[in-house]
Amino acid sequence: MMGIKPDLLCWHVVFFLYFCLSLASDIATEIADYADVAKRIIDLAVFGAAQNRSYRRLADFTDTIGNRVSGSENLNMAIKYMYNAMTQDGLDVHLEPVKIPHWVRGKESAVMIVPRVKNLAILGLGSSVGTPPEGIEAEVLVVQSFEELKHRASEATGKIVVFNQPFVSYGETVAYRAYGASEAAKVGAVATLIRSITPFSINSPHTGWQDYQDGVKRIPTACITVEDAELMWRLSKRGQKIMIRVTMAAKTFPDADSFNTVAEIKGWQHPEQVVLLSGHLDSWDVGQGAMDDGGGAMISWEVLSLIKDLGLRPRRTLRTVLWTAEEQGGVGAQQYYNLHKVNISNFDLVMESDLGTFRPEALQFTGSDAARKVMEEVVKLLAPINMTKLETHGEGTDISPWMQAGVPGQGTEKHCST
Repeated sequence: MMGIKPDLLCWHVVFFLYFCLSLASDIATEIADYADVAKRIIDLAVFGAAQNRSYRRLADFTDTIGNRVSGSENLNMAIKYMYNAMTQDGLDVHLEPVKIPHWVRGKESAVMIVPRVKNLAILGLGSSVGTPPEGIEAEVLVVQSFEELKHRASEATGKIVVFNQPFVSYGETVAYRAYGASEAAKVGAVATLIRSITPFSINSPHTGWQDYQDGVKRIPTACITVEDAELMWRLSKRGQKIMIRVTMAAKTFPDADSFNTVAEIKGWQHPEQVVLLSGHLDSWDVGQGAMDDGGGAMISWEVLSLIKDLGLRPRRTLRTVLWTAEEQGGVGAQQYYNLHKVNISNFDLVMESDLGTFRPEALQFTGSDAARKVMEEVVKLLAPINMTKLETHGEGTDISPWMQAGVPGQGTEKHCST
C-alpha cells in the first residue's frame, strides 16, 4: 500500500459508519452489523480500482499547483482545481466565500558578522513586518525562555533577541514562534530570530504564523535553524559578542477574497444532520504542501469518492470541507463556524486530518461518554488495518470552534513514523 492508504481507510470507515448509525439502544450490535460494509470499503481501497488513487490525486494536485499560500493566485488555482475535480467526480460541490490574510514574504537574508562571517538560513514568519531596505544590524541577546528574557530585560534594548528555546512539544513550544516578537519588543528589542519549532533539523528553518500583540511595537521576526540557534547559544555562553544583519522585505496587503470548498453526499433519512470531514488547501510558500495539508485534503475527498463508487447510502449528510487560510490561524474555518453555528445541533461529528498522512496507530477523540462508546465500537472494525485504539484529546485548528462548543471531534490520528 502507498503511504496514505491506511489513513484513508481510517477516515472513510469511521466517517461512513458514524453517518449510517441509527443509534439504536444496542450500539455494539448495530455497529458490528456493519462489518461487511467496512470490509467492502477496505477491499476497494486496498485491492480494488481505488488502490492508491488518493496518492495519485495528491501527486497530480501538488505537481500542478505547487505552494498555496494565503492570498496567492496559486491558492485561487488550487480551489478551482478541487472544485472542478470533485464536480467531475459526480459530487455535489459549492464554494463558500471568506476573507483571508494576504502576506508576502519578499526577499530575506541574515548574516552573522561577528565573531565571524556566516550566512544564516532564515524564514520570515507570517504577518511579520519587514526591515528597512538596508536591513537591521545589531548585537544579539540569546535567551532560552520568556522567563530568561524578563530577567535580562535591561540587556535587550536595541538588540536582536535570539530565542534558543528547547523543544518540549509542538503545542507548548510554538508559543515562542507565535509571541516571541511581541515579548522581545516589550523590552526594547529591534528584531527577533526564533529557533525553529521542531525536534530535528538538517539546517532547515521552519516558517509559520505569528501574532503581534495589540499596543506593542511590531518588529521583524523570522525562524532560524536549530543548528544556528545552538551555535549562537554556545558563543554567548562563552561571553563572545555576536552581531547580525537581518534584511526582510515582507509586506502585508489588504485581506483577499477566497473560499472554503465544500462537497457532500446528502443523507437519505436525516439530510439536515451532518458529519464533517476536513483538511486544508492552503500551504506555506516554501514547499508544495504535500503533507500539510495536501494529504489531508485528498483523503477527505477520497472518502466521498469511495462511498459513491460503492453505491452506499448514508443516513446523514456526509460533508467534506477543504478549508482556506488554516496556516493563518484557521481563518477560513472560523468564518465557516460563524456562518453555520446557528445549526450546531445538526452537527454530529467533526473530523480533521492535518498532521500528515502516514500509517495510523490510534484515533484521537474528544466527546461525551456516550459519543466515545460509539467510537470505541466503530474502531473495532478497523482491525484489518491494525488500528483499533481510541485515545483522548482529538484536536485540530479548523475544528476547534466546534469542539469547544461541545460537538464531538476526531482530530488527526496518532501516527507511527513510517
